[in-house]
Amino acid sequence: MATNQGDQTKGGASKGTAKRGFAAMDEAQQRSSASKGGQAAHQKGTAHEFDSEEARRAGQKGGEAVSRDREHMAEIGRKGGESRQSANRAAGNRQGGSGSGGKAEEK
Repeated sequence: MATNQGDQTKGGASKGTAKRGFAAMDEAQQRSSASKGGQAAHQKGTAHEFDSEEARRAGQKGGEAVSRDREHMAEIGRKGGESRQSANRAAGNRQGGSGSGGKAEEK
């Protein structure tokens, strides 16, 4: 492998950053190639499909990861008391509302 690195530097400006294979394809070619690979796996029967239990475990892991971020959870807790209805009620009170849900009193 060390000889490959030496060969790359002999070429001049290139320092091993030349794109090859999948990375060298334009976006449309990449999408087409990736799509064919996925289709082949499904036809062959080797494609991975989540069952409900596996999906549940994956979601649980994600939730645990989010819960470890204490700052994020604190922000969620602060927002917990806010709802669209209470925000609308507070806005109505600031605008001089009657306190009856924003409806004008009928006589």
